[in-house]
Amino acid sequence: MSTPFHSLSHPSPLDYGRLHPSSSDPPRRRSCLLIALLLIGSLLVVAAACGVIAAVKSSKRAHGAGQGRSPTPAMRKACGLTRYPDLCLASLLNFPGATAAGDPRQLAHISMNITLRHFGQALSASTEIGNWQMGTMARSAYEDCLELLEDSVDLLARSLVTVSPAVEEQSIGNGATQGGSKEDVITWLSGAMTNQDTCVEGLNNVGGAVKDEMGQRLKDLSELVSNCLAIYAATSGLDDFSGTPIQNRRRRLLGSGPEPNPELKYDPEFPGWMSRAERQLLGTPTQSIQADIIVAQDGSGTVRTISEAIKQAPEYSPRRVLIRVKAGIYAESYLKVGRKKTNIWLLGEGVGRTVITGNKSVAHDNITTFHTASFAATGAGFVARGITFSNEAGPWNHQAVALRVGADRAVIYQCEVKGYQDTLYVHTQRQFYRECDIYGTVDFIFGNAAVVFQNCTMWARKPMLFQKVTITAQNRKDPNQNTGMSIHACWTRPTSDLAPAKSSYPTYLGRPWKPYSRVVYMESYIGDHVDARGWLEWNATAPTDMLYYGEYGNFGPRA
Repeated sequence: MSTPFHSLSHPSPLDYGRLHPSSSDPPRRRSCLLIALLLIGSLLVVAAACGVIAAVKSSKRAHGAGQGRSPTPAMRKACGLTRYPDLCLASLLNFPGATAAGDPRQLAHISMNITLRHFGQALSASTEIGNWQMGTMARSAYEDCLELLEDSVDLLARSLVTVSPAVEEQSIGNGATQGGSKEDVITWLSGAMTNQDTCVEGLNNVGGAVKDEMGQRLKDLSELVSNCLAIYAATSGLDDFSGTPIQNRRRRLLGSGPEPNPELKYDPEFPGWMSRAERQLLGTPTQSIQADIIVAQDGSGTVRTISEAIKQAPEYSPRRVLIRVKAGIYAESYLKVGRKKTNIWLLGEGVGRTVITGNKSVAHDNITTFHTASFAATGAGFVARGITFSNEAGPWNHQAVALRVGADRAVIYQCEVKGYQDTLYVHTQRQFYRECDIYGTVDFIFGNAAVVFQNCTMWARKPMLFQKVTITAQNRKDPNQNTGMSIHACWTRPTSDLAPAKSSYPTYLGRPWKPYSRVVYMESYIGDHVDARGWLEWNATAPTDMLYYGEYGNFGPRA
């Protein structure tokens, strides 16, 4: 049983090893010099978010300074690595001092500086039309873009701090510096590119002046990040696909060896970014945890709503902020743990008992998919346990997200995510899901995070008439992004309404949303509701030659 999909490897570290200390671990002793560097880095981040426009104006005054200058060999070599070499050369020539850079790492640093300035300018210019009259969809797309631009400025600023020559000289091992590691930079740049793509996709559903004006302000941003990513990836020496065999492009049944027990749970393992204390805390009953904030609708806690709890949580917290959410159905409008709310732990009392629900959808509310989420999290270090996230819009309202995550180093543990089309939006950055149940119909796990699912069950629900069920829709757009979906020791099963009608509604392991889509199923159970082809094309004309769709060591009727 053959599949039309080809596979191609690229240098793209997924960073799930035990390489980095937890953000909640006690800080190391640092010399005065390193403290000064961190202070400088913090100032750079603040400048990027608030005052980068002054630098942009200076850059605009210098625009044209590169006229008549010829690219250096170092520039040509660096830009030759990119997908947009003409833009790369033009932007470097317009940057003062770039012609003096001979080291590729210096050019990577300059490229990030240029890109950060452009994003800062785009953010400032975009706020100028905030008072315009806009329809519901246009306003939704516009607000998405502002949020995503702010997040990208933060990601680019942290990347710039990390690759600063002064900071790189103070390496703390494992490829990490005081600003972050090489893997961090690849993750942050990948996230910034995805943010920009999401913004543009929302605007594509909007006509008129808003789309045109925003298009001018956002010009070349995605391409600039792509160039940064290409140059930095080439100089970082990272390659997580080294040695991975890609020549076998067939689906095949397992041999006659013993089948793994589908009920057997793997030993508890969590990503290396979680400390031992955090892993132990995840195994502690919620009622036994001394929480910082307790949410209870009956008034027995410190607050009555989840939104109040998030508001009370400190910004940029270096330690865990434990929020216990007592049993109840929480139907609050657009719940979000924003970028500034770091290390938030949302601890429920079990799936079906602590329920966060909503019913927003693209079709009914005329808003972007990004905006439909019943709950969203973008603050780094976000953890959720023992909660049901649900979107009750129904299959007839099309895209309706129950949970959207763009938080770096997020962990979702023993949760339930229920919806129909576009249930779980694994938007960006590094994420880990363990022992979760995920329900849906069309593309019900989608996005461009570097995400691992382990010991989870993907429940295919009965879709609308003439629809097919697709479990994943991964949207990796650039070959240097470190993103993809790894589905390990999981189960694909039909719900009770689909099981008797499975021959009329075929289920597929996934379809490629973007040309470099990357998904791997390994050591997982593939049920008989899955079509024998395994995978589905996005459409008749979408290219399939740059995908990486893999299956390894799976078992079950359709393995």
